[in-house]
Formats: sequence, structure tokens, C-alpha cells
Amino acid sequence: MKNNKLNFNLDKYKTLVFDCDGVVLNSNKIKTEAFYEATKHYGEDEAQKLVNYHLQHGGISRYTKFEYFFTNILNQDVEQDKLDDLLDRFSNAVKNALMNCEVAEGLEELREQTKGVKWLIVSGGDQEELREVFSKRGLDKHFDGGIFGSPDGKDIILNREKNNQVIVEPALFLGDSKYDYQAASNAKLDFIFLSDWSEVDDWQGFCDNNKLQSTKNLQVYAYTISKI
Repeated sequence: MKNNKLNFNLDKYKTLVFDCDGVVLNSNKIKTEAFYEATKHYGEDEAQKLVNYHLQHGGISRYTKFEYFFTNILNQDVEQDKLDDLLDRFSNAVKNALMNCEVAEGLEELREQTKGVKWLIVSGGDQEELREVFSKRGLDKHFDGGIFGSPDGKDIILNREKNNQVIVEPALFLGDSKYDYQAASNAKLDFIFLSDWSEVDDWQGFCDNNKLQSTKNLQVYAYTISKI
């Protein structure tokens, strides 16, 4: 799966759906470290187990991951006050970092190349947090279809926005996780895997096994489609 042999004809797409972490923002490592920091007071081994789960389930919301932490790692019932505490700890750990992390090169160029195409963010990140960060960083102007995140999962968001005719087909999902591909497939959207910032082990094997096209990042993708 060569990065310089993409076959996507962008002219056919009416909607582009972007994951956030690892696609638009270089924030995957920020989130990984934040899961550990938020839970380490329960024990370092327990916190590392959550990190491992997070790495295996990229793209799933923090709400789901913290519920898993209580029920499957601590073997406890989920108590709302304890869940809220972890969510607050996590949010505090990531918010400042999201304001300063790297934005994908090629984003402006790709937007210029797709003036008539609707853009959306569909992320596992917290929706309110995403909208605040994108607004303060001046990135929200690109995403005329909206910025969506948890607590709703990607399957719910994609289905809802298709029903609302915000996502108009044909549509393409740009993601960096196995869950992104699963959500895109469930919604019957085309998919391309972005590898540079992905935390998927053996992403190349995953793409090969699922016959997915891949590219390193948005800059490479924008350059490639400009040559189609």
C-alpha cells in the first residue's frame, strides 16, 4: 500500500469526515499520557492496564474507557462521582496541551482544494472540549459541517448526521485507528488511513489485511490529490 499511489478521485466526494487526534492534531500521545495521569492514584499497574486498553481501542470515547477501567480493571461498579473525577482529571491534563500541539500540515491546502465539499470532525474526544479548542485555535472555520465528539460514539454521530443530511454521500472518512475504519464501514463511508501519528501497531498490516489505502498525513494527501 504505497503512499504515492492513492486512487481517490476527490471530485466525487461531497463530504469529508475527519477524526481529530492523530489526523488534524498531533495529540494521540497527549491523550495516552493523560489516561495514565488521571488514574495513577488507583495504582500504577492499573493505570498502565488502562493505557494498554486505550492503545488497543483508539477512537473510542474517554467515557467508555473510564467505565471499562472501573468495571474490568478495578472490578468495581461505576460510581458517578468517581467517574466525574477521572473525567475532570483527564480534561485538565489535555486541554492546555491541545491548545499548543501541532496542527497537521496541508490542512489549509486541502481545504482550498475542496471548497465545495462539506467538512466535519467526528472524534472520540469530548465534544465541548473539541469545540472550544478548535474555536480558540481558529480551526473551526474549516469544518462547516460541524465538530462532534463524545459522549456520543462515532457510530451514533455518523448515523445521526447522515439522517440529518449533514453528511451527504459519497463521503470519505480520514482516520488513524481501527475503530475509525469500523465506524466508517458501518456508516458505508469510504476510508483512508493516516499513518504518521497513528498508535496502531502494525498499521501497514492492518491496511493490507483490510485492503485499505493509506497516506502518511494530510500534507501528503493534499499533494497527492492535487496531482490526480
